[in-house]
Amino acid sequence: MASVETTRNNRQAEKSVPAGQSGVGKVIASGRKAGEFLTTEWEERLRDALETEGRWARVAKAPSYEEMRPYGHQETAGFPVYKDLENRLADAAEHPDPAIAHVMAVCSAYAYSDPRTLSMIMARMGLEDNRVEMIRSSVDAMLIRSTAFLIRGATGRTAILCYRGTGPLDFINWLSDIDVDPERIGYQLGDPCATVHAGAYRNVRATRYEVMNALRRASGPRSSARPGDGMDGSGNEGGLEALYITGHSMGGGMASLMAVMMRHERKYRETLGDRLKAVYTYGQPMIGDKAFAEACEADEFLRDKVIRYTYDCDVVPHLPSAANGPFRHFGRELHYRIPHLRNGVLGILAQAGCVGIARKGHWEARRRPAQQMPTMAGIPMAAMSYMARRLRATRSLPVVYSMDDHMPQHYVSALTPPGVRDEFGD
Repeated sequence: MASVETTRNNRQAEKSVPAGQSGVGKVIASGRKAGEFLTTEWEERLRDALETEGRWARVAKAPSYEEMRPYGHQETAGFPVYKDLENRLADAAEHPDPAIAHVMAVCSAYAYSDPRTLSMIMARMGLEDNRVEMIRSSVDAMLIRSTAFLIRGATGRTAILCYRGTGPLDFINWLSDIDVDPERIGYQLGDPCATVHAGAYRNVRATRYEVMNALRRASGPRSSARPGDGMDGSGNEGGLEALYITGHSMGGGMASLMAVMMRHERKYRETLGDRLKAVYTYGQPMIGDKAFAEACEADEFLRDKVIRYTYDCDVVPHLPSAANGPFRHFGRELHYRIPHLRNGVLGILAQAGCVGIARKGHWEARRRPAQQMPTMAGIPMAAMSYMARRLRATRSLPVVYSMDDHMPQHYVSALTPPGVRDEFGD
């Protein structure tokens, strides 16, 4: 059975559900009187009501600072985390930018939640009065679990397209991740024999047209906003100026693949090419073979503005394994290296009560990107390392591959600049 969760791309008028209100907006199909619904529509309204009440709404508006900080000062030295974040995103000239890398890491991590939570977190980060639009397609038999969030600032100058990665308990997501059969991309890109990860490609295409429709509406003047756009028609009349794409895990792979499409499909490049500023991904797997990677490296934007972050021994950037066929990364890679031997000594001292211990390292640019895991044997090793990190005695031992290092909180922590407490601004 297939289900599609989108904002209906304005083909039907739908009112968004403000945070804190119950119920759903009325949906009135063209040519049908209010109150008259087909059975399928009635079922959809009931499902929407349950999901909105209990879990998420399709379009979410950020709570005000007064709601997020009901006591004391609404704005302090640390809240919001970044003052004037929307203008900072729009005006950034160099990438990677440390603050933007932190913002995108937080966005990618909270993309595993719901639109209301993501909207609240992004408001705390500095995107006051933002709106989040969720676009989701699910077809279990086709191994599709595609979820994208479009976050827009109050003025409309900036937008973040964030893809959700692999949910730890989502069996279909995991099956999609290992669906590594080579598939040719649907347009000319360098070598005509270049192939990509079938699961990633299928999931990007599942929501691509709804995503592009949402971006098309965001790209026009704010005065042309229509009901259901998630915009109020106020603010900058010039429309979208800066677009960022981000994601963690397979969400990062989908983000990179969408960037490739935007750069090489003419209809997208002409509309969004000059607005796409950078792609930030975290713990991203490889999404194409050597021919695909070389074709991407020939594109200046994909070579310099696709920025991949890899945390220490994270296993996912080394996947798919060589046993699944040849794959290769493209773009710039920054690696967070932790000196395990030093930390191990400090760990022994910590057990003696002398000092504290923290898994601290530093970011460094890699000239040679993460290489494929030679065999599938590295996967159970990575799973065992997750349990090793739970024990104090083995926490700082060096490993080859680690599943624990793939967790999004590590990326957020390692990219949090000095002086910033956390993404809540507290």
